[in-house]
Amino acid sequence: MSKRETIQPKPGDKRYVRRDEKGHFTSDQVDVGKSLASDNNQKAKNAAKPGQGDRGDRKS
Repeated sequence: MSKRETIQPKPGDKRYVRRDEKGHFTSDQVDVGKSLASDNNQKAKNAAKPGQGDRGDRKS
């Protein structure tokens, strides 16, 4: 499992992306604002490791 990294393809458009073994982007790209908003709207049941916030819950 690779960690998510932040990219900014255009000014004001930040995204979380993952890369495969070859360094290419995988299909799961998520807007940073949307990801953080959905994390804040849910109570965490499970803890996720650092860099794996989309694969589980984050305790806030």
